[in-house]
Amino acid sequence: MRLNDSVKRIHQALVVLALIAGACTNSAADSPPAETSGTTPATTSEGSAATGDSRESYAGTTPAHDFPGGLDWLNTGGPLSLQQLQGKVVLLDFWTYGCINCIHIIPDLKRLEAEYPNELVVIGVHSAKFLNEAETENIRNVVLRYEVEHPVVNDRDFAVWRSWGANAWPTTILIDPAGNVVGGHSGEGVYAVMQPIIDSLVNEFEQNGVLDRTPIEFVREVDGRSETALSYPGKVFLDPNTGILYIADTGHHRVVAVDPASGDVLTVYGSGLAGYNDGAATAATFDAPQGMALSPDGRILYVADTNNHAVRSIELATGTVATALGTGEIGWPPVGGSAAAVAISSPWALEQKNGKLYIAMAGHHQIWEMDLASDVAQPLVGNARESTINGPLAEAELAQPSGLAFDDDGLLYFADSESSAIRSAQVDRSDGVTDVVVGSDANLFDFGDVDGVGTEARLQHPLGLAYATDGFMYVADTYNSKLKRIDLARSEITTFLGGDQGWQDGSDARFYEPGGLAAAGNVLYVADTNNHVVRIVDLATATATTLVLKGIERFQPPPDTADYQGEIVEVAATTVAPGAGTLEIAITLPPEHKVNEEAPSSAQFISAGGVADFGDGAAMSLTGAKFPVTVPLQLATGSGDVTADLTVIYCREGAESLCFIQQLRFVVPVTVAADGSGGPIRLEYTIAQPNV
Repeated sequence: MRLNDSVKRIHQALVVLALIAGACTNSAADSPPAETSGTTPATTSEGSAATGDSRESYAGTTPAHDFPGGLDWLNTGGPLSLQQLQGKVVLLDFWTYGCINCIHIIPDLKRLEAEYPNELVVIGVHSAKFLNEAETENIRNVVLRYEVEHPVVNDRDFAVWRSWGANAWPTTILIDPAGNVVGGHSGEGVYAVMQPIIDSLVNEFEQNGVLDRTPIEFVREVDGRSETALSYPGKVFLDPNTGILYIADTGHHRVVAVDPASGDVLTVYGSGLAGYNDGAATAATFDAPQGMALSPDGRILYVADTNNHAVRSIELATGTVATALGTGEIGWPPVGGSAAAVAISSPWALEQKNGKLYIAMAGHHQIWEMDLASDVAQPLVGNARESTINGPLAEAELAQPSGLAFDDDGLLYFADSESSAIRSAQVDRSDGVTDVVVGSDANLFDFGDVDGVGTEARLQHPLGLAYATDGFMYVADTYNSKLKRIDLARSEITTFLGGDQGWQDGSDARFYEPGGLAAAGNVLYVADTNNHVVRIVDLATATATTLVLKGIERFQPPPDTADYQGEIVEVAATTVAPGAGTLEIAITLPPEHKVNEEAPSSAQFISAGGVADFGDGAAMSLTGAKFPVTVPLQLATGSGDVTADLTVIYCREGAESLCFIQQLRFVVPVTVAADGSGGPIRLEYTIAQPNV
C-alpha cells in the first residue's frame, strides 16, 4: 500500500527538518571524511571521546528512551522494548536503505554480532529519506537483500529519530546492560569505535552481575522463505557479439549467463555464497555483484563486485575469475594508481569505451576511469563530496552514481541516485564539464514522480540507464517502480511503462524497484530487482514479458556438500514390513501455486544398508507433478537411512514465469521387519507463501 498524501507531506516535512538540523553528514548530503574514515568519535554520556583507552567505565547515567508503540517490526516476530533487553548491550543503528554509507556499516554490525552473540543486540532503526523507503514491505526486501538478521523497526514518522536526537545517516548509539545511554557515533568506521567500548561494558557488567548472556532467538524474515531462481538481480548486460545476456544475480552473489531467446542458462560464475575468492567459475565468490562491461576484444567480462569494493574479471573462454581493480578494502581518500593497489568504494555500474573502463563509484560519489592497457585507475568525475554541483569534471559534486550509459556522440550519462537526477559528463574532453539532464539540481531532497523537461522533472532514486537504437535514453526510476525515457534533444523525460509497484506483464506492466537495464535493437532487458526476475520489454509495442530461466537448478550446490542451500528435513524413524512398499511425497504448496510444467523438478533416492530398492525410480521427474506422489519400492529386512533429495520448482497459477525453487533433503531412519506396518514411508513438508 502506498503512503497516503497526508503521510507523504508529513514524511517530507520531517526529512526537510532533519536536513535543516544537519541530518546529512552522511548518505544524503554527507561529509566524505566522516562517512569513509569514521573520524567522528563516539561520545559517551559524560561527554568524553570514547576511544577505548581513556576510561575505566563506559556505563551510562541517563536512562534510554524506549520505543513508542504502533511501529512495524521486522526480524522479531513482534514489537520489542528496551525493558525486554535489560542485561544486554544494545546498539541502535539509525539508517535508511538507499544510503551507501548505511550499507557500508552492515559488515561492521555483523562482525560485532558474531563476536558478542549473547551479549549484544543490534536494532536497526529505519528512518527513511525517500517516500518509498518508508514502506515496511520495501524495508523487508532490503533486510533480505542485505542479509540483515537483527531486529529492524520502521521509524516511518521519525518518532524514534526525534526522541534520540539523531541527525545523520548512519548514526549508531550504545545502551549499556543497565538500560542507560553510553554514547553515539555518526559515520562509518563503526567497528573500530564501538568494539572496545562493547568489550569494556561486557566485562564490567559481568563483574557486577547485571550482564545477561541468555541467548535470544528472533523470528527472522528469511525463515521459511522459498528460494527464487534469481535473488534481487541488480544489473543486466547483453554481449553484442554473442547475444548472451549476463545477469548480476546480486542476492545469490553470482553472475548468470543465459540465452535470452530460449531462457536456457548457459553457465554461472560464483559459488552462490558471499565471499572474495578468485578461481574457477563456480568456485570463485562474489559479494553482491552489480554492473558489468566487456573488454574491447570481447574476451573478458568485468563485474562491479560492490560489497567487495573491487572490479572482478571473468575470462569467458575458461570461466576463470580474477580481480581487475581494488584491494577488497574501502579506500579513503580516493586516490588513483595501479589497479592492484588502489582501494575503491562500492563500484555499482560499468561502461567500457575505447579501451577505458568507466566506473560509477557509488561509495566515493565519483566516476572513475581505468585504462585497460596500463591497468591504471583514477577518479575522473567528482571531488568526492556528495552534492548536486555541476562544473569541470574534477570539481563537480555527485551523489552516489549508480548507472552509466554512453550516447552515440560519446557523452556519458549517469544515474545520480541520491540526487534523484540523470546527469551527464563530457569524459572525452580535457575541459569537460558535468550537467543535469533531468531532475532537480537544487538539493538532495528534491525528489518525486513528475514527467517534464530538465529540472522541472522529478525522479526517485534512479539506478539504471540504457541508450537504445531508437535514440531514447531509458531510465530505471527505481523507487517509483517505473521505466522512463528521455528525449535527449529536448531533455524531456516521460513515463514509458510501470505504475504502482508489483508484477504484471503486458502493456500495463508493473515492476518492483527495477535496478538495471540493457538495450539491444527494439528490446530492453530489465533487472526487476524486488520481483527476482528479468523482464523483456518490446520497445516498439511497449509490452513486457518475463524471462523464464531454464536449467538454473543445475548450478545449485548438491545436498552432500557444506554449501547446500536447501533444507534438511529429519523424519521420525519408521518400521515397515518387507516386500513391496511405497514412499509418499506429500508436499503442500502455497495457495494458488503449482509445480511448474516446464521447469525440471526432480527427486533422487538413496538407501543406506540396502533396505530400499527403488529400481528404475531412483531418479525421477517431478515436473508438473501434483502432490502427493507415490513411489513404488522393494523393502528388504534390515535397518538404514533412506534419503530423498528433491528440487521442486513451482509458480503462481497464471504467472508461470515467476518461478520459485525449493530444495529439500529428507532423511528417514527405516527399519524393515516382519512386524512392521504396511503403510507408506511418508515425506511431508509445507512450503511457505512466497513474499513476492
